[in-house]
Amino acid sequence: MLGALACGHKINCMNSQETAKSLTEMSTSSHAALAVSLRGVNELLPQDEWIKKLQASEKTGTPLRIKLGLDPTAPDLHLGHTVVLNKMRQLQDLGHTVIFLIGDFTSTIGDPSGRNSTRPPLTREQIEANAQTYFNQATLVLDKTKTEVRYNSEWCDPLGARGMIQLAAKYTVARMMERDDFDKRYKAGQSISVHEFLYPLMQGYDSVALKADLELGGTDQKFNLLMGRHLQVEYDQEPQCILTMPLLEGLDGVDKMSKSKNNYIGITEEPNTMFAKVMSISDVLMWKWYTLLSFKSEADIAALKAEVDAGRNPRDAKVMLAKEITARFHSSTAADTAEQDFNNRAKGGIPDQIDEVTHALDGGAPVGISTLLKALSLAASNGEANRLIDGGGVRVDSAVVTDKGTKLGAGTYVVQVGKRKFIRATLS
Repeated sequence: MLGALACGHKINCMNSQETAKSLTEMSTSSHAALAVSLRGVNELLPQDEWIKKLQASEKTGTPLRIKLGLDPTAPDLHLGHTVVLNKMRQLQDLGHTVIFLIGDFTSTIGDPSGRNSTRPPLTREQIEANAQTYFNQATLVLDKTKTEVRYNSEWCDPLGARGMIQLAAKYTVARMMERDDFDKRYKAGQSISVHEFLYPLMQGYDSVALKADLELGGTDQKFNLLMGRHLQVEYDQEPQCILTMPLLEGLDGVDKMSKSKNNYIGITEEPNTMFAKVMSISDVLMWKWYTLLSFKSEADIAALKAEVDAGRNPRDAKVMLAKEITARFHSSTAADTAEQDFNNRAKGGIPDQIDEVTHALDGGAPVGISTLLKALSLAASNGEANRLIDGGGVRVDSAVVTDKGTKLGAGTYVVQVGKRKFIRATLS
């Protein structure tokens, strides 16, 4: 059964007698650990080595060291980042040591992964500001008391120029140019700075410093993760295995979740917003989100999907997912309240909690609705406000505004744009 599970996940399915023998000799607990390792992953390489590590850990009682490195390139994390954090938590719950590595040194180089141009490095001030929030946000998923937090400046800064040159001597330019993004940029005549070659070397050196048994990352990090294996051998260590997780599509269901694409859900967003955003994803994308983001067992997810396939409303399943995610980053009470708020909005009602502002009327004269929408930052311009009105997307006190010439005098009004934007405005 484990063999079928592995091959169903695009894993490095080795049909060698050694791998088959390892699977046969695995204990029940090691089988369960392998199943957890394989859930939702893109690749686990090499699988037979990971099996041996699990068996050795069980035999000796020594936890495996599992590493995830994140460069603090932005002040906040989104759900896309939690895909690998979820996997870390699953392995942490099995008793292994998880290392949350903050790349404060590598951030000064700039990760070229997936880039078609040189990525500008961050300043020390930006790095320190972003790093302050990373661990607190990561521990909304990880068990804070069982997580080892490290900064790669601990071992990278002491290397110095001599150590950096010695490290660079352990890899060739020809091998470095096999990396897909470097190869494409070179063939396209785009610049590649020498310092970019240092990034995968330094990330690989992190694995040496931490004596990692397993490193996790997205599919775009495979080259960097394999570098860790290579350098560990160079430093006479047992090489780590690597586990890559799929990139999570964002709210649009097309591009990977990204703030630059504005298709993300930040893990510190308000619960009502978080719940509503999850509810906005497609029914098809929902099942991938279940696999990568939910802590429900695969059996429970399969049973739920079977119910939906048999006629149950997919909305029920989406509500469960939205509540689970919202509760994880806030509370079950907040998730219940967010569901009520969402249902209230769907019925055209007004949420219980909305922003309140006061707007001064010019000389006490009534203000045009388009001007008011711009003043309340509900529209970027009067032109956009007019388009929203033409589309039936503007309400005042639950009534749809159809006349762009509408004016509001002194008083308090609930102004709504679309399904999610509400402001209680007092005009005086």
